[in-house]
Amino acid sequence: MLTSLRLINFKNFGDETLHMGPLTVIVGANASGKSNLRDAFRFLHGIGRGYTVSEIIGGKYGSGGQQEWAPIRGAADEIVRFGQRSFTLQVRAPSIDYLIEVARSKKPGGMFRVTKEILRRGPRTGTTYTSHPGYGDPVQGQDDETHLLLRMEKTGSQRKYGDRIAVRPDQPALTQIHEHRRVVKAHKEHVQKSIDLLVNMRFLDLEPNRMREAAFPGQTRLGDGGENLPTVLRSICADPQRRKALAEWTRELTPMDVRDFDFPVDRTTGRVQLVFKEANDRRVSAYAASDGTLRFIAMLAGLIGTETERLYVFEEIDNGIHPSRMRLLLDLIEGQTEKEKIQVVTTTHSPDLLALVRDNAFENTSVVCRLEQTDDAVIRRVNDLPNAGKIRRTQGLGRLHASG
Repeated sequence: MLTSLRLINFKNFGDETLHMGPLTVIVGANASGKSNLRDAFRFLHGIGRGYTVSEIIGGKYGSGGQQEWAPIRGAADEIVRFGQRSFTLQVRAPSIDYLIEVARSKKPGGMFRVTKEILRRGPRTGTTYTSHPGYGDPVQGQDDETHLLLRMEKTGSQRKYGDRIAVRPDQPALTQIHEHRRVVKAHKEHVQKSIDLLVNMRFLDLEPNRMREAAFPGQTRLGDGGENLPTVLRSICADPQRRKALAEWTRELTPMDVRDFDFPVDRTTGRVQLVFKEANDRRVSAYAASDGTLRFIAMLAGLIGTETERLYVFEEIDNGIHPSRMRLLLDLIEGQTEKEKIQVVTTTHSPDLLALVRDNAFENTSVVCRLEQTDDAVIRRVNDLPNAGKIRRTQGLGRLHASG
């Protein structure tokens, strides 16, 4: 589980840290910088997927021209805070402390390159590798412009220095280490553990019209916009216990009296459709279901499905959902984070959602806001704000947020 994300000169953040728990709620007005945090998570996810820096920022396309990875939002230069040459992201988890600095060449149209990278087992524990081991070590000077030089941790009989290796600067070293035979097994295992942490992320930005569409048989992975919902649900319903849980949560979270699901196949296209079966034998197709119902069912599919990731990032989780049912949705999310050992990060601008979070989620609720007369954004834990605990007990978090 990720415990913190530090951003230095990334988009509109100067030097800010997001502290994280099983459920992390990020509060802020529109254009405050909440979506920039999502972009930071996506950048880290792109590292885990083995992309180059340019591919992460500008998009990845397959040999047939199809898009495999969408670009990070905004113009390329806008990923670096105005007036700066580089940005840094640092993510921490138990036994993992990973830092990467990326800069753009001063030359017109210059490429992005990694200028600093460090992987440790913790804030104050052993360093698996570093590009900046300290003065006195020849690697510190980084005198090879065509490579990023790394110093590996000492092993065995090595007295002064560990192995020195050179990696391409256009791609994070994290996904190049496995190519080097001189790197010992223990270091490669720690690197792989770090990659697994970054690659197991999902970014769901659900769109009802995509969820209504019939899906091709065999597609059991939910798309970021909710694509393949019928076939994902059919896969879940193959397990009687999951099918029962899905129907029960749907009844709780929506106005529909859902008792079961049906997945008819279109005879012409062969695609699978979604139909809700209510107690009175009424059948409601996905085309007739409300946007809020489809968002609920897609969140359920993501959280209790057969291909769960470790970290889910939702934008505006309360969008299209009636406030009276937000408590139930939070119950579901908090229950799944405990049961399945997953982690959820969500943004919101709704005071109603803030008033409903439990104590443990309250500790991991942060506010993002822009400073007056500047474009810079700051991140502050709500729990650290003056009198936040007292206001929570007497007025609720919603009133705290509404009052600014």
